[in-house]
Formats: sequence, structure tokens, C-alpha cells
Amino acid sequence: MGIAFTAPHSKAAQAGMEILRQGGNAVDAMIAGAAAVSVLYPHMTGLGGDGFWLIQRPGEAPFALDASGFAGEKATLNFYQGEEVIPSRGPKAAITVGGAVGGWQVARTWAEAAGMRSLPLETLFAEAIRYAEEGIEVSESLAEASKMTFADLSKFDDFSDLFSDQGHPLQKGETFLNPALSRLLKTLAKNGLSDFYQGSVGRTIASHLQAVGSPLTSADLQNYRAQPMEVLKHEISHGWLFNVGAPTQGLASILILAIYDRLYQADWNEAQSVHYLIEAIKQAFLIRDRVIADPSRVEGELQPYLSEEQLQACIAAIDPDKALAWPQIAEPGDTVWMGCVDRDGTMVSYIQSLYWEFGSGVVIPAFGLLWNNRGTSFSLQPGHRNVLQPGMKPFHTLNPAFCEFRDGRRMAYGTMGGEGQPQTQAALFSRYAYQNADLAEAISDARWLLGRTWGDQQHDLKLEESLFERVGDVLQSLGHSMQCLPDLSERMGHAGAVVAYPSGACSAASDPRSNGGAFAEYS
Repeated sequence: MGIAFTAPHSKAAQAGMEILRQGGNAVDAMIAGAAAVSVLYPHMTGLGGDGFWLIQRPGEAPFALDASGFAGEKATLNFYQGEEVIPSRGPKAAITVGGAVGGWQVARTWAEAAGMRSLPLETLFAEAIRYAEEGIEVSESLAEASKMTFADLSKFDDFSDLFSDQGHPLQKGETFLNPALSRLLKTLAKNGLSDFYQGSVGRTIASHLQAVGSPLTSADLQNYRAQPMEVLKHEISHGWLFNVGAPTQGLASILILAIYDRLYQADWNEAQSVHYLIEAIKQAFLIRDRVIADPSRVEGELQPYLSEEQLQACIAAIDPDKALAWPQIAEPGDTVWMGCVDRDGTMVSYIQSLYWEFGSGVVIPAFGLLWNNRGTSFSLQPGHRNVLQPGMKPFHTLNPAFCEFRDGRRMAYGTMGGEGQPQTQAALFSRYAYQNADLAEAISDARWLLGRTWGDQQHDLKLEESLFERVGDVLQSLGHSMQCLPDLSERMGHAGAVVAYPSGACSAASDPRSNGGAFAEYS
């Protein structure tokens, strides 16, 4: 059987792959990769963020895990009295528990209950600890994020002490160290992952958050548990699509491809294919924005939104000759997606995030730990479907994707990119499944993006230059408002995919827009 791992940073992919080579299972490999990428891409992800898991063993239904955090007990509307929106940076942005570590813990428990042998945490964290202690080379992505956010975040002393170069943004190529984060990983390896919430680590985190003015308390951390969650499933002509339910936009990701599948014609040119995908995206986003919130606030089940009746209503709203007027409000987001398959054929599609680049900017100095700002997705308007309330979870752009093809292939795929996640998933999947593109080509080829995403504030349709040259004139004639971006723009997200074949072989690809790596071996 083959093994494979892909991640948006090659060293994170190597960390996960090494666990697979040692005979570790896919869950352990993903935790190793997740810990490593938290050190390597600190602007996008970390232990103070959230995660979502989709795990599938051969012949079994996928298991999904919600490792996102809820709003703290003191995170009330009164806490923000006099403010129109939740601040995006600082202590008042650090209002939801970081669930990623809790997800690592529950995923390991699930794997062990399924008969999978777990390796020690010391083994899983070894590479992450080494990178934190010896330092990492600052990537262009990290340097650009540091430059872009420096004016906002350098005013927070703890952040500036860790993430600045003598009072200046981090520079590409320099060495960045975070020995405090290595101490955190060593402590968790010794005491167990639950220590992040219910032990001394959790108490230290809560104490600092309270001291700087966050509404999170020790009780919030102590009460946190990652939870199994709804798996959405839909059959298309090529097989079965899977994604996760509320509070994520997984429904939108499946809706786009379900609509496209019913419209698709083999004789379409590229401009037609892109136009119909974009219009399917709009229909899916209109539904998403109407229904997705904390699971307790979702009326009824989500699966009926994938019914034939609902899909035909979406199709009827699509004009083959005219773009639907846009924009709607879009969500930004910094994220990492990673995928893998182990020798037993277990596959993982995993996504982990701080939300905006560097999250809230709140650093717990004892651990070199950045806290997320996912709570900024809440509304302060009473009656809003995503209104802030203690114990509730905000809307999440995060969603890991998976497909079982009719010919026995299985594919884990995903991307970073906030609003762009379902769009990039649709682009790479449609190229791979409908146009028979090579996996790497499906990811690397020029892409589009509708709305706002990482590092961007404009809501129009963006096309990378090569695609703009191929289809731009036709799309403009259909009424799409567009701008042209350079090829391989990071604003298009960091995509990746792993494919397992019935023979036991596998393949993997990562996005040239990132510092990614993809490894596949077969023996």
C-alpha cells in the first residue's frame, strides 16, 4: 500500500510523511504535520486556532470532527456595548476557545478506538519542537503577512516582542525562533493534550487572556471538548462528495459541484465551464449565507438543501448568457489545509486556522502562542443568525473536502482562502474529474476568485493572468466585473490533494502558490 502527505509548507509535509514512514497512522501523521505547520506558518495557523477533520477508512462512512471553539461565558453583547462590530485585533478579538488541540486529542481517541496504533506525542511533535528551537527561515508568505499587519499588530507588546525584527516586520530569508512554543509542545507531550484546557497550560493561558482583557475564562477552557459532527454527502455523476456541516460552509462546497454536475456538458469550452461554476458559486453562497450558523441555530437539517428540488431551483436561477449581479458580503480568512493517506488506506482531509493572518494578535508569552480571532465572525445585532452569545460558535469558512469516485479512487482535497475555499475546491475538482487534468495541473493552473479573500478587500471577480487571457473577453461580455492578477497569486489560496487508487498506489500534489510539499510512496 502507498502513503502520501501534502501540506502548504514542504517541511510540514515532511514531518507528516516521516510519521507515515515509521508506520504511524493517518491521524498521527496529520497531528505531526499540524504541529509543524503551526511553527512554520505562524501567520496562518497555530495551537490557539481551530480545526475540522474528515477521516475515512476504506469501506467505511467518513467520520467528521468539529474542533472549533465557542464564545466565552463573558463574551456578551454588553461586553461590546457602544461598539458596532467586534474588534478584529487585540484582546476583544480573542473571544472564542481555540479548539485545534482538542481536535488532535479526540481524533487520536477515535483512531485508537478503531484499532489504530498511536505513536507517542513526543514522536509526533519532534520536528515541530526542532523547528521552534532551531528556527525557521521566514518565507515570503510570512514576510508579506508581517509587513501587511505590522501597523495594526506591532502596538501589542507581546506580539511585537515575538513577531518583529527589532521593531520592524519580519524579513524573507531571516531566521525566526519561538523557543517558548517548543516548551508548550514538550509540556503537552509529557502531560497529555488535555493539559491545554484542563491543566496547568490551560490555567496559564486563561490567566494571561484575562489579564490583557479577553472575556475568555479558565472555565471556558476547562469546559471545551471537540465534538463529532454532521457529514454531508451527495451523489454526482463521478461518485460521492463529502464535506462537513454547520458551522462551516461545507454545504456550499458540495452545492457548487452538485449544481455544476447537473449542468455540465462535455462540449463546453473553458469560458462556459468557468461561467457556470461562478454562477453555481453565487447560488450556493446565497443559501449558505441564509442558513449556516451555530448548529443549534440551524433550522432543520442541511441535507435537504442538496435535494433535487433545491438544486433545480438553483439551476433555474442561472442565466447561461448573463452573470448574476454581485457582490454579497464576503469572509476573509487565513488557513492551512493538509491531506494524507496511510498504509491501511485511511485518509484524512484536515483544515486548521487562526482566521485572519496572525489571528487576534494576542500572544501568550509563556508559550509563544497566538490566539485566534474567529469570534469576529459574530454579529452584534440582536436577532442576527450569527449574533454573539456565550457558548455559541460563529460561522466558519473552514471546510475539508473528500470524494469517493465510482472507479474506486478516493480523494482528500482542500485549500486556504476564506471565501475562496469552496471556489478553489470546485476549480481543482472540476478540472481533475470532468476535464481529466493531471492532479498537479488541476491545482497549479490559473484560477479565479469571486469576492474577498486573504489580503484583499475587493469583491469582484479576479482571474489570474493566464486564465484572463483565455476567457476574460467572454466573461466580460456576460457581465462579469473582473480584475486581472499575476499568475500563481497567493490570493488564490494554497490548495492540495491526495488521491488513493484501488491498486493501493497513491498520488499527491501541492500548490505552487505556497511553500508546499507533496510526497507519495508505494511499496
